[in-house]
Amino acid sequence: MVFTLVGGASLCGVVALVLLIISTATDYWMQYRYSGNAANHGLWRFCINRKCHAHTLTVAFWDATRAFMLLSLLGCFAGVLLSITASKRGRSKRVRAGGIALLLSGFLALLALAIYTGMTVNFFGKRYIGWRFSWSYILGWIGTILALAAGIDSLNQSVE
Repeated sequence: MVFTLVGGASLCGVVALVLLIISTATDYWMQYRYSGNAANHGLWRFCINRKCHAHTLTVAFWDATRAFMLLSLLGCFAGVLLSITASKRGRSKRVRAGGIALLLSGFLALLALAIYTGMTVNFFGKRYIGWRFSWSYILGWIGTILALAAGIDSLNQSVE
């Protein structure tokens, strides 16, 4: 099997995958003040004064965001794998499938981030003063844009 890079699409896809993994796994989606202490939370746990605990609240939008981010990771991984392992003979079909997987990944991450954004503004915006989205959240958006761009580029390359 010949490993080949499909131009910028594979590079974008790999960077998107790394950013989506970091975003999903880290605890800095939002930062706020809680009883005078610095606090932050991610999809899996929250931290107050650097002491982290698993989420105790069962909030549907966290579950939806987690699920869509994990599905996005799987789609991005599949898209990158298909694009990178495309051989000369079956290149067009494999690159097209990789492009579709990357586009799907981008849309799933977009859905996850949109749900998280809307619900966080409504749910936490009213409870905490001085809250803000943080770097994990921002990396999620950058990864989403790169996954969509990689998918579009892969689809364009499969047509040529």
